Amino acid sequence: MAGEITETGELYSPYVGLVYMFNLIVGTGALTMPKAFASAGWLVSLFLLVFLGFMSFVTTTFVVEAMAAANAQLRWKRMENRQEEDDDSSSTASDSDSLVQDNYERAEKRPILSVQRRGSPNLFEITDRVEMGQMASMFFSKVGVNLFYFCIIIYLYGDLAIYAAAVPFSLMQVSCATGNDSCGVEADTKYNDTDLCWGRLRRVDVYRIYLAVFTLLLGPFTFFDVQKTKYLQILTSLMRWVAFTIMIVLALVRIGRGHGEGHPPLADLSGVRNLFGVCVYSFMCQHSLPSLLTPVSSKRHLTRLVFLDYVLILAFYSLLSFTAIFCFRGDSLLDMYTLNFARCDIVSAAAVRFFLGLFPVFTISTNFPIIAVTLRNNWKTLFHREGGTYPWVVDRVVFPTITLVPPVLVAFCTHDLESLVGITGAYAGTGIQYVIPAFLVYLCRKDTQLALGPRAANQHRSPFHHTFWVGFVLLWAFSCFLFVTANIVLSETKI
Repeated sequence: MAGEITETGELYSPYVGLVYMFNLIVGTGALTMPKAFASAGWLVSLFLLVFLGFMSFVTTTFVVEAMAAANAQLRWKRMENRQEEDDDSSSTASDSDSLVQDNYERAEKRPILSVQRRGSPNLFEITDRVEMGQMASMFFSKVGVNLFYFCIIIYLYGDLAIYAAAVPFSLMQVSCATGNDSCGVEADTKYNDTDLCWGRLRRVDVYRIYLAVFTLLLGPFTFFDVQKTKYLQILTSLMRWVAFTIMIVLALVRIGRGHGEGHPPLADLSGVRNLFGVCVYSFMCQHSLPSLLTPVSSKRHLTRLVFLDYVLILAFYSLLSFTAIFCFRGDSLLDMYTLNFARCDIVSAAAVRFFLGLFPVFTISTNFPIIAVTLRNNWKTLFHREGGTYPWVVDRVVFPTITLVPPVLVAFCTHDLESLVGITGAYAGTGIQYVIPAFLVYLCRKDTQLALGPRAANQHRSPFHHTFWVGFVLLWAFSCFLFVTANIVLSETKI
């Protein structure tokens, strides 16, 4: 029942879970998607978007199945522990001869595999929140667990670098708006980082000043524990939807009036690399599914709801990107799509221009400390030894420092958001979205058969339960890795 309090927190209805999942997936990646669409061509972009959305849905069902299998194993271990405790307590009341005889008779009567109990659908009910790290420790070898944490850490570093670059870049674009009326970037104007902004200060200097202020204000949160509040989540979600709605409506109005400037090509393979990374990044949710789906009160039609979510997200991404590429010329689209609405001929109201221009600042700034703390805790888990503790300096200084410094340095060197999102999604994102779920579901199936018997029925089994799909996902991930790497090497060679 919605509103019920459990160990996983307050339960909510499946449709509330659908909204939460939608909000989780539709984030920063959506703001970089229009430029990637324009670079790769609308037909190629649409095909790749649909295909990557489908692949993400497949691996999402893999993670849900692994969550159910992990819950079943934890539940069965608790049942066995209770049985052993009952056996021990009853045994202490008898003498040694009767103890041997009773234990022998009990062992003879107990079935080797309790298929009927173990095959019960309730055994696979997802009630315990089992995070991906815990599932990795249950089903992976020690090497696999270390590789899992390495992949998560690289992805979080990319996330922080994107956030650290997006906020100063947005502030720089807004504050360096040209013209006496501060109407922003003109349609035919191209700016370089060496162009002047404030007096003798170049645009890149202003960007780095904002980056320093951003680091000084939000960096200290890395050294403490931060929790996302419910009200902060509601506020950022509301701002996100207001901003997206305004941009889509403004683009549609401009196109409807015949003022659309965009004439995107059908296909341009040179832009596929960044588009691939952006699309993978924009469908990223697998690492947060346990926290997101476990509190759903009724999971009877969970797969259908997830599928509906993906259909809605595909429709939204398509609407946002197609209105963008037909409203603006491809060479005028900025990395952060909101900044294209800083022009007076697009938006006459100054308040709306500033709201859209500063939208990434508000939403990303609230997420940066949370991602930083998550990365710091993953570093601690990776190097943690059973029963060991870290010295105060290592715990409170070293781990936060190695968390904060690398992404800030990357943001200091570049604010090319499209490339940052593309590389993060293409490499670490491929591992989290494809490789890890594929291995998780494959190994959890083998483990479940050994522990619970071949007739154990997982009601949350993926519709893509044939081993072919596991192999196909891994083959696709490997192909993507090779393609992106080869594309980067060829690009560098041409330069």
